[in-house]
Amino acid sequence: MLNKRTNAKTNEILDGKRVLIIGGTGSLGQVLLSRIFDGSVGKAANIVLLSRDEEKQHRLRTQYRHEHTATQDIGYQNAENLLEFRIGDVRDLYSVSAALRDIDVVINAAALKQVPACEYFPYEAVMTNVQGAENIVRALREFKLPVETVVGISTDKAVNPVSVMGMTKAIQERIFTRASLDIPETRFIVVRYGNVLASRGSVIPLFFDQIRKGGPITVTHQDMTRFLLSLHDAVDIIFDALRDANTSETYVPRLRGARIADVARAMINDRPIKTVFTGIRPGEKLHEVLVSEEESHRTIEQGRYFVISPILPELRSSAAGKLALSGEYNSKTDLMSAESVRDLLIRSDLIADQPELTLAGELLR
Repeated sequence: MLNKRTNAKTNEILDGKRVLIIGGTGSLGQVLLSRIFDGSVGKAANIVLLSRDEEKQHRLRTQYRHEHTATQDIGYQNAENLLEFRIGDVRDLYSVSAALRDIDVVINAAALKQVPACEYFPYEAVMTNVQGAENIVRALREFKLPVETVVGISTDKAVNPVSVMGMTKAIQERIFTRASLDIPETRFIVVRYGNVLASRGSVIPLFFDQIRKGGPITVTHQDMTRFLLSLHDAVDIIFDALRDANTSETYVPRLRGARIADVARAMINDRPIKTVFTGIRPGEKLHEVLVSEEESHRTIEQGRYFVISPILPELRSSAAGKLALSGEYNSKTDLMSAESVRDLLIRSDLIADQPELTLAGELLR
């Protein structure tokens, strides 16, 4: 686990910054909002949340602004002064350009990310994952908006992609890293990581639901592996890249792979629930890759991360480093043991030695 949330070098990166979270009502966006709001990465001057989900915006607005008591006045006042909610869609250029005005840092967490859904509706994935990224770049270029940094959120599925979701994310990466040619005054960076535990649409909520109903748990393939990390770890990667990354670089965390079957077994624990293997879904891989073989030739190691230089030579930093990989970095190379998988779920507050005392236990009663 990465989980180093009080890094002294990181705790002031957003001090005085005006931050826009696009897709801020999603699982990642909400944790980003919480972490920026609490001041752990600096006292932001303003936090703007852009999404098209008015119901989730209303719930967040209520949570941060209206549910206050005499003992919560400081938090309430901070919410009134800091937070701005905007209904809008990353697919719409003018919606994006309006939200980008007077912003210093943009984090694009908007995405269509469910692999089968993107297979059945590929152009919808293109509109959000590709056109959305292009709208951000186009708005900055055409309206000459002085944004300091744009962070694109990517996925291991963008590496050697076989799914529509992965293909659109791969193009999104190239849109952001190439944008520095046209807008050199803005730093464009990308973070790429694996499956986020318990995020919306992930396998953990599905397993919870199946266990609650008495099973069976459905796993696509007994040998399927994935890179796993918590939502807070995913946010840590974003903050670390904001602190250290050069323009057009891609930050990749050094993670171990895990068998999804081991995740299922850890969650089942000693309950009399069966596991059924259903076959790989449309667009899925048996194993995921975080750094391709081609990318390994321009990948260096920096602390807890691999840093991939952009494919375009004119965008590469002059600072060279020792290559960190001799080939692709995939989820089957360094697998966690079943016990390590269980420990990861415990540290992520998803299971415990006494399940009835955990969130999972509450769901399973």
